[in-house]
Amino acid sequence: MWPDEYVVVRAAPRPRRGDAGERLLRGLLALLATVALLFAADTVPAATVAILQVDGAISPSSADYVERGIAKAHAQGASLLILQIDTPGGLDTSMRQIIKAILASPIAVATFVSPAGARAASAGTYILYASHVAAMAPATNLGAATPVPLGVPGAAPGDDRAARKPPAADEKSAEKQPAASPAPGAPPDAMRSKQVNDAVAYIRSLAELRGRNADWAERAVREGVSLSAEQALKDKVIDLVAQDVPALLKALHGRELRVLEGTVTLDTEAATLLTLAPDARSKFLAVITNPSVALILMLIGVYGLFFEFSSPGFGVAGVAGGICLLLGLYALQLLPISYAGLGLILLGLSLMIVEAFLPSFGVLGIGGIVAFVLGATLLIDTEVPGFGIPLPVIVTTALMSGAMLVLLGGMALRARRARVVSGREEMIGACGEVFDAEGWASVHGERWRVRSTTPLAPGQKVRVTAIDGLTLTVEPAADRIDTKEE
Repeated sequence: MWPDEYVVVRAAPRPRRGDAGERLLRGLLALLATVALLFAADTVPAATVAILQVDGAISPSSADYVERGIAKAHAQGASLLILQIDTPGGLDTSMRQIIKAILASPIAVATFVSPAGARAASAGTYILYASHVAAMAPATNLGAATPVPLGVPGAAPGDDRAARKPPAADEKSAEKQPAASPAPGAPPDAMRSKQVNDAVAYIRSLAELRGRNADWAERAVREGVSLSAEQALKDKVIDLVAQDVPALLKALHGRELRVLEGTVTLDTEAATLLTLAPDARSKFLAVITNPSVALILMLIGVYGLFFEFSSPGFGVAGVAGGICLLLGLYALQLLPISYAGLGLILLGLSLMIVEAFLPSFGVLGIGGIVAFVLGATLLIDTEVPGFGIPLPVIVTTALMSGAMLVLLGGMALRARRARVVSGREEMIGACGEVFDAEGWASVHGERWRVRSTTPLAPGQKVRVTAIDGLTLTVEPAADRIDTKEE
C-alpha cells in the first residue's frame, strides 16, 4: 500500500549548451557598450570657433572674403565666427554686402575690433552694429560713420554751415533778407541730406535689431562722433571689452544669442580656433580692385591690342593686352567709378594713338595726355580713404604714355626718311649690269628685261628709272664695268 502522503520528485531538465553561450555573449555586448559610452564621453569634440581677419579699407575683396568665410565656417561645423577688424571705412556697397551676409548667417557672428590701437571707423561701425556680438579691445575706437559724398567736393554731408545765413545787423534787416531756398534740380545740400538720412535710418534699424544704443549711432552718422572702447561699453554701444581672442571666448561662454535657426547657447570655454585666411581668389581680387592697379591693367590692355593690330606677330601682345583689358574693366565695374572719367581716359588714349599714325605737330598727343590726366583724376567717384588714385601714379602713367608717343613718332619719322630696302619702290635707282645686247641685265642678282632710249652694250652699268610689269626702264650709269677684269 502507498502511504497517505507522498512526494513526487521530478528530475530537473538538463541545461542546454546554448544558454550559457548566450548569457556570455550578452555580457560581452553590455561590457562593450559601456566601454564605448565611456570612450565617447571622453572624446566629445570641443566647439569650433572660426576667425576671419579684415584689415584695411572695406572693399569688394573684403566683402567676398567675409561672405565666403561665413559659408565655409558653417560648412565646417563652427558654432561661432569672430570677425576681427581694423578698418578706416570703405565702400558703401561692400559694407552692405557684408552686413547682409551677417544678418543671413546661420551661425553667430562676433565682430571684434582688435588688436589694441585698431579702429572700426565709418563702415566698420555699421558692421559692428549688425553683428550678434559687438566687442572691442582696449585702446580701440569706433565711430565717424558719416557717409562720404560721391563726387561732391566741399563740406561733409550733414554740414549745414554753407547753408546758414550770415547774421543780420538787426532784426529789421533780417526780416527784409529773403529766406534761402534751394536751387532747383536737387542741389548738393539736398543730396547730402538724403545720404545722411538714409544712413541714419540704416544704422538705427541695426541698433534696434541688436538692442544697442540707437541715439549714439545717429550721432555718429550726423555729427561724425567717435568713442573709445571703455566709453562705448558704458554707453551700451558694444557688448563687452576683451583683451584678446581667448579673453573674448571666455566672456562669451554660456551666452545666449538669437540666430536665424533660433536661440543658441555658446560653448566657447574649450573651443578649437580655426583661422580662415584669404584664399588665392580673395587675394587676387584684392590686388586687381586696387584703383591704381585697375588703371594700369587697362592701359596695358589698350597698348597691347594697339601693338598687335599695328604689327601682327606671334600674338603675345594681343593675348596679354586682351587679358589685362578684361581684368581692368572687371575691376572697374566693382568700384564706384565715374563714367565721365572713364570716357576721358579712353579719349586720351585714342588721341595719343592717332597722333602716332597721323602726326599733327603734337596737338593730338598733348590733348590726349591732358584728357588722360583729367580722366584718371575723376575716375574714382568717391573720397573714401584707400580708394583714390594717387597723383604720382597718374603723373607717372601720363609721362610714360607721352614718352611712348614720342618714341613711336620718332620711329615713324625715321622710317619715313629711311631708304626703301625692299619691294617695288626699292628697284627705282638700283644699279645693274647689262650682259646681253638683246636687252637683258642683272639687277640684285636677278635677270630682268630692260629697255633704254640709248644703245646698251654688254658689261655696261645701268640705273633703273622705272618699272613696267616685268620690264625695267634703265639709263646708262656714270661709269662702265669691264667684264674682262671681272
